[in-house]
Amino acid sequence: MFLSTDGGALGGVGAAHFAEHSPLARDVVAVIDLDAIAGPGRTRLEFSGDRPRMPSTGLLATAAARVLEQGHDAAQRPSALRQLLDLAFPFSFYEQAPFLAHGISAVTLTSAGDRPPSPVGDTPDQLTGHAARLGQIGRASQQLLASLDEGLELAQGTSSYVYFGARIVRGWAIEIVLVAALLPFLTAAVDLFALTRRRRMPLLPAVLSLRSRILFWLFVLAVFELFGLAGWWPHASLRPPAPESSSGTAWPVFGLIVFAGLSLAGWFVTRDRLAPRRPVGREDELTGYCTALLALAIVALLVMSLNAFALVFLLPSLHAWLWLPQLGDLPLAARLGTWLAGLGGPALLVWEFAGRFGLGFDAPWYLLQLVAVGWVPFSALALCVVWAAAASQLAVLAGGRYAPYPRADERPPLGPIRRTIRRAILSSRERRRTRLRAVPESDAADL
Repeated sequence: MFLSTDGGALGGVGAAHFAEHSPLARDVVAVIDLDAIAGPGRTRLEFSGDRPRMPSTGLLATAAARVLEQGHDAAQRPSALRQLLDLAFPFSFYEQAPFLAHGISAVTLTSAGDRPPSPVGDTPDQLTGHAARLGQIGRASQQLLASLDEGLELAQGTSSYVYFGARIVRGWAIEIVLVAALLPFLTAAVDLFALTRRRRMPLLPAVLSLRSRILFWLFVLAVFELFGLAGWWPHASLRPPAPESSSGTAWPVFGLIVFAGLSLAGWFVTRDRLAPRRPVGREDELTGYCTALLALAIVALLVMSLNAFALVFLLPSLHAWLWLPQLGDLPLAARLGTWLAGLGGPALLVWEFAGRFGLGFDAPWYLLQLVAVGWVPFSALALCVVWAAAASQLAVLAGGRYAPYPRADERPPLGPIRRTIRRAILSSRERRRTRLRAVPESDAADL
């Protein structure tokens, strides 16, 4: 079957629609996707999907062998680290991705890099391409089809692995390593909880403090989603937008300013209850650490159940922040440096999009755009909210600004919103009295 798809600039919606809705897709055994096959670069294999799945090892190895037979250079492929990141955060600009998500073995042959070239602005000479590269990929594709005709078992199913060329490392082996790296943190977090129980330290104030931070981040997420429903964020399909499109790289400055203002207002409301009102003892700090680390442990266990490969983004924070309770006597710079080291996982994801996909400083907004179009599942967003709340609590602990949730007798009688409204009313009345005192007595009688 020869299939021509459209909508590549909208995230490959044509290929995704065929894979999901076409009755012909049920008979597809394998997909060979050809994209930008006449460029100046070396032949490259792309095989990451919309889910943590990859094509059958037989199809991938055969495709690499057929490319090598038709040229002097072996086909390029993503590095082992990038393949691991593709399993942890499934994403690709190429159109093999939706087929792999539906369990169809698929591989892309291209002469471009991780990001397909944009035809906008190309001259006719550039669009003509390089005949030698076109011939190499064309002959390799023909021979690959012939190999599939001779043995369809080469393309049966999809699986998870990291491909090194001469060998592969199965996904289950990588998951075992990641889970094993998680065990020391879980052991230490549970041991810290047992310590607080043995010493009868009250955990409820620390739990309420963490709850307030979770509610703040839920508020931020709700405002972001509401702005998307209201059309404040650029519209895009439910597929990843192309980096050249306005929805992917054009920052909605006004919307982001309003969003930041509302988030800041929510932070001031939350901070009113969490600001220190009395000296905080070592036991209060220890219960704060214990609560935050237990929340991170729950997040890690849920991540492991949803996609164990995503632990690669979580492990840096777990192992770095586990040291924070031991650093209370060190200078502030050492404590904050340890906390910043825990942000290595999210920084790795941003660096991946900024460097590998050529997005540069647009990478943060592009990731937010993936959230806005629903590419990131809600379960992952909920876990990010809890992670951000625990990270916030650990940050104030490292900075020496932590306070447990205040008791009823420590809180002011009115909350920050009602206090603000009351101040505005009293200020308005005071200004009115001042104006009345300033007018003559005859005019005041008339008033």
